[in-house]
Parts: sequence; C-alpha cells; structure tokens
Amino acid sequence: MKIKVRAKVHPTEDLGKLEEAIKNIFPKLKLSQTEDYLEGESTNPEVLEHLKNQLGLQAIRDSARKALRSGREDNLIHFKINRQAATVSKVSFTEGETPLGPIEVEIQSKEPDLVTDYLTPRTREGKPVRKVTLEELKTTEEG
Repeated sequence: MKIKVRAKVHPTEDLGKLEEAIKNIFPKLKLSQTEDYLEGESTNPEVLEHLKNQLGLQAIRDSARKALRSGREDNLIHFKINRQAATVSKVSFTEGETPLGPIEVEIQSKEPDLVTDYLTPRTREGKPVRKVTLEELKTTEEG
C-alpha cells in the first residue's frame, strides 16, 4: 500500500496552518515541503486510522464511500478533502475547485475494495455490516 497526501502551498499562506490542517486528518503522516506543495507518503495503513475514525464520528460513511468509489481507478483510490474543513478537524469531500485548493489523497493498494471497506464499511440501517480491521488490511497488503 502506498498513501500520498499533498496540498498546494500558496505564497500568502501560513505553512503552519496548512500542516495543522493535514495533521488534523492524518496525524501519523510525516510531511515535507517541496517547491509548491506540502506532502507526505507512507506505506503504513495506520496513517488512515484517524480518517476512518473521523468518518464514523461525523456519520458520513455512506457519502464518503461514494466519494471513494467514484475516485477509484484500478488499484488506485483518489479523493480530495476540503482544506478549510480540515483546519477544524472535519472531513468534507470536494470535487470542484476551492479558493485555496483541496488536500489531495491517493491510495494505491493491492485490494482497493478492502481499503474502501476499512475506511467506510457498508452499512445497513446505519450500522456497519462488516468491519475490516487494521490488522486485516495490513496482512492483505503484506501478502
């Protein structure tokens, strides 16, 4: 599994605030700055744990599941998170352009359906049908 997160850094922007916004959603991700972007990469599925928890707390699993599935192409899941919402630890998926641009997330996996089920379990009457554990996700990616 390879997880990439990045956001464009604008000249007038406070880099610390952008880093905080990303860390609010991905606290275990190590970030670095390139010329125009603040970005991080990891092969550890634990990086996704806080995102998963936020989706559950905000009760947006079903809409998040749609966003993940629509951003799926072969073994790649791509989605965008509103960076203003992330500054207050909220996850809001975005498709269009926002004034500062989104936080872009790309997850490459051997089993993208399992990643989707981990982050956004299928629900029936608001309750998860089957929960994929972090250990299950790690084992699948290692094998």
